[in-house]
Parts: sequence; structure tokens; C-alpha cells
Amino acid sequence: MDGLPVTRRRRILLRVAAAAAVLGVAASCSPGTVGGSGGSASSETATATPTLVPTGPVTAEISQFRDNYSKQIIEIQLTNTTDAPLTVLGAELTSPLFAASIPWPARTGGIELPPGQTKSLPAPLPAPECSSPSPAPSGQGTASGADAGNAFVSLRLAAPQGAVQQGTAQQETRPPQAAATAPAADPFGVLARNNSEMCLTREAAAVAAIALASDLEVTADGRTAVLRLLMQPRAASGSGAAGASELVIDRIEETTLLAEAPQAPWPRSLTLRAGGPLAEVRLGIRPSRCDPHAVAEDKVGTLLPLRVRVAGREGVLKIDAGSQLRGRIYDFVTKACGRQ
Repeated sequence: MDGLPVTRRRRILLRVAAAAAVLGVAASCSPGTVGGSGGSASSETATATPTLVPTGPVTAEISQFRDNYSKQIIEIQLTNTTDAPLTVLGAELTSPLFAASIPWPARTGGIELPPGQTKSLPAPLPAPECSSPSPAPSGQGTASGADAGNAFVSLRLAAPQGAVQQGTAQQETRPPQAAATAPAADPFGVLARNNSEMCLTREAAAVAAIALASDLEVTADGRTAVLRLLMQPRAASGSGAAGASELVIDRIEETTLLAEAPQAPWPRSLTLRAGGPLAEVRLGIRPSRCDPHAVAEDKVGTLLPLRVRVAGREGVLKIDAGSQLRGRIYDFVTKACGRQ
């Protein structure tokens, strides 16, 4: 750096020192931790890059809370492996299973990671990458293990209190930041599952709009009720593409809250075709469980699962009841269970 102006040289040294103070530099890098290929940064690297690429202070893992399934919101879980608190100013997940990066909507001032603790950062998913459709009986869609394993998190971490980074020519000061990356473990296949479901939903929506009517018809004895599943095919495109204009519902599955009423069996093998007429299916339902926590702890009981095949894909399409019908279902289950 001898050839650099004094002001710029001082700025670079301050950034490097601040980054090292925040993150430390380990001798090696283990899977799932922030860092590069291991070892310490050479003086040449430090000169070319104003912040160090450290190893080891934060590990990253992907998860998803059950009440966020229908919202396509995942959790970027970060764990501080150091003995000092770290402040995360920004986090952004990148995966080949999605068309854009997946940022955590950071709040002002970031979030503090105490030593040895894990915190979950909610991140809404963008549009999925669906370029290679293939049958997936397991519901995993196009997402291969290799694709899921290529996810990583980019982090912006704040320097310790008291550290100062030189600003512009006006000599303003601001807290220095260090950039780092962490491989993101996905032990439960959250990214693959969401990719599969979102791609399946996209293909199904191109054939027909499927929704639950907001009303609920409760029988006189209050023990069963009827849901109405509405299916409106899209206009035929006339493209003649094989499989792109047909959707098959192999079966409708029960939920943790709703089961098939014996006197009104649910239909199987329904075929919808683009350009066809509006179709309605009446589904007789009963509570699938009546323990005290059935409604109070429900997360996914009002997501109706349809086992479908469309455009070379197969899997479960989940139809959300919506807030109005959800409330009516909860009321029905509560009262029906009270009559048993």
C-alpha cells in the first residue's frame, strides 16, 4: 500500500482492523461456517480487499415455521460461535432454486447475536426457478440435493463499539462493517420443498384457478359440514403444448384438523382442462381431532391438500381457506367436538 495516498491507506487499514476485531481469523474453515478456503489472509489479499474474509464466527441454517408455510416465508437461522456479541446488519440467502436472492428485511440497527446463541431471521421467498420440470412423486420437484446444498448466506456485520471508519472528503465517520459469507445448511429440505410447491402452484394456476368458497354449510346436527371447492379453468391458449393445458387431481387429502365425512366421500381422479367450464366439488367434512389443543395450536389444518399432476410435475397443491373461512372452520370444529 506504499503507493496509495495517506488518506486512502489509513481508510483501508481501519477497515481491515475493524473487520478482524469483529470476526477474528481462524486457521481453518469447517462446513456451515463463514469463510473461504481456510488459512489467514495474505498481505496481498488484504491490500486488494478492504475487509477480511474470516472463518468461523457465524454458522447458517435454513428452517421454516409451520405458520409460515402458506406465506412462503423461511427462516435464516444464524448462530454466533464466538465468545463476544455480534451485530448482523444484513443477511441475504442465495440459492439456485430461486430466481433472485432472498434477503432478510433488516430492521434499523440490525440484530444482535449473543455468544453461542441462535436467532431466526424471517425472509420472504421470491419466484422459484422452474426451468427443468420433472416428475416428483416425493413432492421434491426439480430440486436436487446438489442444488439445495449450493445455498449460502451473505452477511454484513457491524464492527465493535468505538471503532471508526473514515468517510468522504468531509471526513464524516460511520461504524465500519465487515462482509462475509456462510454456507447455509438445509437439513429439512426447506428450499427444495418450497421450490417444488411453488413451481407446482405456478403450473397449476396456468390451467385453472382453484379456491375454497368462503361459506361453510353446517348440517342440522352440527357434527359435519360441507366445503365447496371451486375450480375455474383458464381460457385455452391454443398452443397445443402437451400436458400444459391439463390438470389432474388424483385425490384430496385430509388435514390435521379436517377429515372426510363418511356419508359424503371425497371424489378422486378429477381432470381439469383449460377452456373448460367452472366446476364445483362439495366436500363433506368432520373434525379429525377433538383434543383441547386442536384449534388453539392449529397451523396448517385449514390448508386443503390436493394431490395433483400437471405439466410433468406431481405433488401436493395446498389450497388456503382464507381468513373468513378459517374462522368458520374453527368455530365448526369447536362446536362439533363439543357434541361428541
